[in-house]
Amino acid sequence: MSARSEPELAGQVVELVRRLGGPNAQAEAVVTRADLALTRFANSGIHQNVSESTVGVRLRVHVDGRTAAGGGSVVTADGLSALVERTLTAARLCPPDPGWPGLAPPVPTPDAPPVDEATAHAEPDQRADRVRAFVAAAGGLSTAGYCRTAHRSSAFANSAGHSAYGRSVEAAMDGIARRDGADGVARRSADRLSDLDGAELGAQAAAKAQAAADPVELPPGHYEVVFEPAAVADLLQNLSFYGFNGKRYAERQSFAVPGAAQFDRAVTLVDDPLGGSGLPFDAEGTGRRALTLVEAGSTRSVAHDRRTAAEAGAESTGHAVAGGATWGPMPRNLRLTGAVAGPVSAAGRSTTGAAAGAVVDADTAALVAGVRRGLLVTDLWYTRVLDPKSLVVTGLTRNGVWLIEDGTVVRAVRDLRFTESYPRALGPGAVLGLGARAVRQPERVDGAWWAAPSLRLASWHFTGGASG
Repeated sequence: MSARSEPELAGQVVELVRRLGGPNAQAEAVVTRADLALTRFANSGIHQNVSESTVGVRLRVHVDGRTAAGGGSVVTADGLSALVERTLTAARLCPPDPGWPGLAPPVPTPDAPPVDEATAHAEPDQRADRVRAFVAAAGGLSTAGYCRTAHRSSAFANSAGHSAYGRSVEAAMDGIARRDGADGVARRSADRLSDLDGAELGAQAAAKAQAAADPVELPPGHYEVVFEPAAVADLLQNLSFYGFNGKRYAERQSFAVPGAAQFDRAVTLVDDPLGGSGLPFDAEGTGRRALTLVEAGSTRSVAHDRRTAAEAGAESTGHAVAGGATWGPMPRNLRLTGAVAGPVSAAGRSTTGAAAGAVVDADTAALVAGVRRGLLVTDLWYTRVLDPKSLVVTGLTRNGVWLIEDGTVVRAVRDLRFTESYPRALGPGAVLGLGARAVRQPERVDGAWWAAPSLRLASWHFTGGASG
């Protein structure tokens, strides 16, 4: 990267649009530098340590009533000029854009939380220490996974005179332990590398692998379930992308009905992009703030960017994403809160036989203790939306399923396929308890995180075995 800073580069791109596109051309540019590092391990040993430092430029222009976007990674004078020229050419070839909402005005953006400098500049041996602890805690089981750190700095500028700057950091660890073909998993995301405990995660993964031996088949049907945080994160991701998306709402492809009691009263959903060390502005430069989507079971709002807000007669909520004209605005930092589980009972702590170790935290144990007959599910995987309007999703369980009888996890179960409407499963009367602690899951898309507690639901529809 050149010696020029991200704000200088963003300003230079906007000036190039003015010079090459004429005084009426409107432009917004985002320049992001990303320093990413990954330590990967397999067969209980580190086999790869990689790092990269990249810079990317995203540009959107509106000229003569037409809009186009482009991107590049060459930040020399010639590279930036080429980006501007090809984006202007694309705009002139695009159809008219009557829904263009204009540029974000020059208003201050919120202050972002400070980033952890130790995480931003973490060394390979710091990640390796956590891998070593994970492997040691697995007690001789074969392990695999990764530990990574990320540091991003982004600058925004547009031709309306608005500019913004922010930084973000993240650390994450994701690993499995394997015993006789059974996998146990543990994963965590945090704003500080120091918050990741490799030994704790390794012990959890190993306990789950030991407990997953000799699974049995169960018939399809509706079962009461206890979902661990990783499974709940999938619920949040799909609710976010398909339900609380302002574009899908405007197109009548969302289940969301603001003002209606669509969820159990135990459910409160808040999108909180600044709850960690997130950027204080979105892809259009709009300031980001916490947005309550569901409050005590009632849907309150959907996310908007400038385009969907103009269509709805509202204001942007700061949820614009790159490619938003296609994908729509997405709340990507959801936190699920609400009524919590009661105290852990003796039944909730006890397990028997091969299932010992399936329950790895007190929150999940408290939920398990109240189940007469149901399933404990670690993770949902390969989920695909069948009907976006009702958000019916199909997918598989993964990394461990166990049968619960009379508050006790009794034995492992083979993976199951499910077909379920996520809003229905979280509907009035369907949520029987939430854990007190929301666990940050590693991001599934750039800049996203999901703060999810363990969750007990009255019914989940399993349609057969994973291979069926």
